[in-house]
Amino acid sequence: MKNSKIAIIGGGNLGAAIAEGLIKSQFVSPQQITVTRRNLEVIQHLKVLGATITSDNARAIKTSDVIIVALKPYNVKEVLEGVKQHFNPSKHVLISVVTGVYMKEFSAIVGAGVPIFRAMPNTAIAIQESVTCMCQQGATKEQVEYVTNLFDQLGISIAIDEKLMDAATVLGACGIAYALRFIRAATQGGIEIGFDARTANLISAQTVKGAAELLLKLNRHPEEEIDKVTTPKGCTIVGLNEMEHQGFSSSLIKGICASFDKIVK
Repeated sequence: MKNSKIAIIGGGNLGAAIAEGLIKSQFVSPQQITVTRRNLEVIQHLKVLGATITSDNARAIKTSDVIIVALKPYNVKEVLEGVKQHFNPSKHVLISVVTGVYMKEFSAIVGAGVPIFRAMPNTAIAIQESVTCMCQQGATKEQVEYVTNLFDQLGISIAIDEKLMDAATVLGACGIAYALRFIRAATQGGIEIGFDARTANLISAQTVKGAAELLLKLNRHPEEEIDKVTTPKGCTIVGLNEMEHQGFSSSLIKGICASFDKIVK
């Protein structure tokens, strides 16, 4: 599968981000990527990078080996029903990055013989810093290794059961927005205590990046690192306790659960 051609059906924010990440990582050459969208003007930048852009889904599928479906959930059935005859079980691998659509639903459309992966990256895939949770059915060992390697080029990948995919969507994909909102709030606090907006934003963003790297590179628990900067009667513990009194952790947990409830209902 090394030189497989990739079609991304649906060049929206996530589909375009996947294309950008694949090109930047050099996992495949730009000429091996085709991205589809009705309004091609929106994805002209991918053409500049060397990818093929088209509004012809059928042609994209017929000329590719790996099909990444990045459509909106309500468009999946309509779009794929119109091109299902072009799927070849002996040639194609289908990867869905669509929220809330199960692998069995894809099988019902394109046929049970087509290997199917369900993956949930986040938009940091465009800069090769995504976390992608994935599961599969009917794939060979080689296909699993290829798809895993594909997403590992764009961050890290984690194999999970499909029953956890909705939860992965909330924690990993929606989680980008939660983290950015924290940075925005920290920036606003930084402005209030004396920094200009640009400097406050830079300090806040780099601090969050550093905190994450401590956990990832050193395999530490968050509380272990928190304890290092919470000295007795110090300013850090006073600030943390005030945030907790105002419901910081509770509101974050409630927000995550609210997002999950919205998906599963």
